[in-house]
Amino acid sequence: MEQRHLGRTGLRVSRIGLGTLTWGRDTDEHDAADQLKAFWEAGGTLVDTADVYGDGEAEYLLGQLMEGLVPRRDLVISTKAGSVPDPDRRVDGSRGHLLAALDASLARLGTDYVDVWHIHAYDPDTPLEETLQALDLAVSSGRARYAGVSNFCGWQLAKAATWQLAAPGIRTRLSSTQLEYSLLQRGIEREVLPAALDLGIGLLPSSPLGRGVLTGKYRNSTPADSRGASEHLAPFVAPYLDDTASRIVDAVQTAADGLAVTPLQVALAWIRDRPGVVAPIVGARNAQQLTAALSVETLSLPDEICRALDDVSAPVHRYPDHDWSTL
Repeated sequence: MEQRHLGRTGLRVSRIGLGTLTWGRDTDEHDAADQLKAFWEAGGTLVDTADVYGDGEAEYLLGQLMEGLVPRRDLVISTKAGSVPDPDRRVDGSRGHLLAALDASLARLGTDYVDVWHIHAYDPDTPLEETLQALDLAVSSGRARYAGVSNFCGWQLAKAATWQLAAPGIRTRLSSTQLEYSLLQRGIEREVLPAALDLGIGLLPSSPLGRGVLTGKYRNSTPADSRGASEHLAPFVAPYLDDTASRIVDAVQTAADGLAVTPLQVALAWIRDRPGVVAPIVGARNAQQLTAALSVETLSLPDEICRALDDVSAPVHRYPDHDWSTL
């Protein structure tokens, strides 16, 4: 699998990442092992997790598999901290919480360091410089090799990255940012993506298949074994089952038919090769689904197909995103 630099750093990662959101909950240890082995054998290196996935079970399961199935040195492990199961405070970006969470993640993963450590979300109740200092301490202590953020909007990302760049050699530059991005969700193109491109921050799209909808599986009905039929994941899928999404899914299917490939391959190839994208993070239910996603490695979409998909899925961006004199 082709490797790409993570932002403006020397770290290289596979251009498809393996997500573990459902590990330890909907994905058991056997399916997780099959996925990780298939990913590794295909040349994949970037594995993404978080301390809250499966209440920590995803990290623990990944740690067990690294111990006996795949060598730690062959993987680039990315995890996140900051989300908390507290209805009154969903994010805790305090230095104390973040560093304690990192130590707990390392214990579950059974490793001395993570390759990339992300702040899971912006905390409006903690000074940003305190949150970012946790990243500096994690890297300077060797517990993390690189640092990034997740779910930061445009001004938050720009402020954080600029703060880090203001003291080179003392503060750790942001290597990456992780947000939802797909043909069904292009909101980050408004401000986040331009900021990331300008600041040399690599983009790791989550839900690159539109929460599974871009595979076409929901075109006629909701499969009984799908996330859309799952009690706890149905609300996650529902926003992308409207008429607008349906038109985009139909366009993806038309492109797939014309190229003799699958809708999954078309949607994933489109996002993989967008400007600024380093590696879409793919979450699969089983190894068969993951193998289908990994088969996109040999596919590059023709320019005319990309333009057609761009047009049908284009978000409405007007003032002040466009030059005011053209409006």
